[in-house]
Amino acid sequence: MIKVTLIGSGNVAQHLFSAFNKSTAVEIVQVFSRRKETVSNLIPFDKITDSFEDLAEADAYIIAVSDDAIAEVSAQLSFKNRLVVHTSGSASMENLNDDNRKGVFYPLQTFTKGKEVDFKSIPICIESQFSEDYNVLKRIADSISDKVFTINSGQRRALHVAAVFVNNFTNHLYKIGSDICQEHQVPFEILQPLIRETAAKILSLSPNEAQTGPAKRNDQTTIEAHLDFLSDENHKNIYKLLTQSIQDNGTKL
Repeated sequence: MIKVTLIGSGNVAQHLFSAFNKSTAVEIVQVFSRRKETVSNLIPFDKITDSFEDLAEADAYIIAVSDDAIAEVSAQLSFKNRLVVHTSGSASMENLNDDNRKGVFYPLQTFTKGKEVDFKSIPICIESQFSEDYNVLKRIADSISDKVFTINSGQRRALHVAAVFVNNFTNHLYKIGSDICQEHQVPFEILQPLIRETAAKILSLSPNEAQTGPAKRNDQTTIEAHLDFLSDENHKNIYKLLTQSIQDNGTKL
């Protein structure tokens, strides 16, 4: 079995722990957490450490912390020439300390505390400094996911930016829609079938083919009516910006 140590105790670390715990190819030898009680419900207490000096030997050390903390955490590791990877979508592999062999193990998914996900369908993007380490990361990734991709740092940054658009920004638009519904005493759940169908269409159509609405039709009467209806200036500006972007895209076709 491949021995893995997880460094971190946040959402990504806890979801990875759950996935690895179900794998027959990976053994979690240790979890590092500055607050042991954070992960004490997941792993026996004697396998949790809050000291970098006490990290046990493993085949791979997966740093699952915030992007800003990657360099600091990797610099505190007391060993050398071992495989150390991070889980960030935007941080370069070079953020890791030069004392150890570097890699990336990036699961492209949104993780929410307490909400279980099926890792088999989650894309895992891997990158390594050395080919022999790539083979280790590939075996680890294959043990929990059916979708493993070799992605370099530049491609991963592009994916992360794209993910912000399709996930974080889209969710914020849901929030705006919810606010508008709430302001006018309309149940937001009425929009949920539309949300599901919009997401489902992307599985069989390109985003360009799936685009509908007044901006796509260049229905200026409806667009102006919507803008007159909106009372929040920020919402107006977002509506205008997205409408213009959709229309500009249409002129490029």
